[in-house]
Amino acid sequence: MVAITTSAENRVLLQNISWQTFKTMLAETGSERNSRFAYDNGILEIMTPQMPHENSNRLIEVFVGVLCEELGWEIRRAGSLTLTRDDLQKGAEPDSSYYIQNEALVRDQENIDLAIDPPPDLVLEVEYSRSAIDKLRLYAAIAVPEFWRYNGNVLRVYTLADGQYSEVETSPTFAPVSVKEIPRFIQETKKNGEIATTRAFRAWVQQKISVGK
Repeated sequence: MVAITTSAENRVLLQNISWQTFKTMLAETGSERNSRFAYDNGILEIMTPQMPHENSNRLIEVFVGVLCEELGWEIRRAGSLTLTRDDLQKGAEPDSSYYIQNEALVRDQENIDLAIDPPPDLVLEVEYSRSAIDKLRLYAAIAVPEFWRYNGNVLRVYTLADGQYSEVETSPTFAPVSVKEIPRFIQETKKNGEIATTRAFRAWVQQKISVGK
């Protein structure tokens, strides 16, 4: 067992864990736990978020919601939805996940089965400390079209093509707006508060959209 503790998150790495053991742990710990699991190739990582990690996650979720509102798109927020593929023996629980392009396909569904349902259109991982599991490879295998990674300072955006992620400057989902500016607004909440900053973010998004028309 390897453990990493920071002020933002705790990570515990377990090796030689079978897929069946992982599925049993998911079932027995339930959905109310605070920790999030990631499993790949016999390695299980258990991440427990602390205040900086969770606050960043929640703020980005608010900003994604504003983006969808201003662009006139529906969204289904799936949170730390457990994403598993039995055929690949891979599983993950992102910090946040969103159905946007495929929202209509899952709007009224209570359970998502990746054997028949699409994966989220966008997932976010907040990583103040780097995960020992290769999340790029993991989410690429699950076929998530867009992956965001935030390390407390920089938001990186990756898009999937031919089974691999490439880092891009512009989110294809929110093309009119430079989402890489989001960290600036996260920092502004520490000075101006979350509500005031959300208003400022909305005004900024509106201005960017109007310029792009």
